[in-house]
Amino acid sequence: MRLAILASGSGSNAEKIMEHFAHSSKGEIALVASNKADAGVLARAEKFGVPTFTFTRKEMDAGVLLGKLQEEQIDWVILAGFLLKVPDELIRAFPDRMVNIHPALLPNYGGKGMYGHHVHEAVKAAGDPVSGITIHLVNEHYDEGKIIFQAATAIAPEDSAETIGQKVLALEHQYFAGVIEGLLYL
Repeated sequence: MRLAILASGSGSNAEKIMEHFAHSSKGEIALVASNKADAGVLARAEKFGVPTFTFTRKEMDAGVLLGKLQEEQIDWVILAGFLLKVPDELIRAFPDRMVNIHPALLPNYGGKGMYGHHVHEAVKAAGDPVSGITIHLVNEHYDEGKIIFQAATAIAPEDSAETIGQKVLALEHQYFAGVIEGLLYL
């Protein structure tokens, strides 16, 4: 299986995924694509010898990203810190073969604008005793695709939003790549 990672930021999850699939017989990371030309994920991809591709929101909406994924014969699309809403046409091109990770236990703290520190600040403000990760298939609605996997971590009353984020990121790094590999099929 040929996998593409879409990311907008530094790419720590993408790096863990590339590390994992460097030793996998089920799939390979064939492309890392980003909507930001200066995203740290691009340097991480180069370290693994993975080809990169950058695009603008306008290009993505015009089908340029979809064209590149088709040209590279991509089987699965992995969203790892990708901050743009994926166009419906792109989602339809990869039915049940596009997966995302969310830094909370969905359905809580999902939806437009709920990413990264925004999620952890909301968890802290609510005083929740747990947070975690949700790995889910992507559909046309933010964070509403079929849930594949969840893992939780305890939140202490004294934990800051930053500390919550560190605990959640540890879960992401621990589980995301293995769950992706478990999804791959012929």
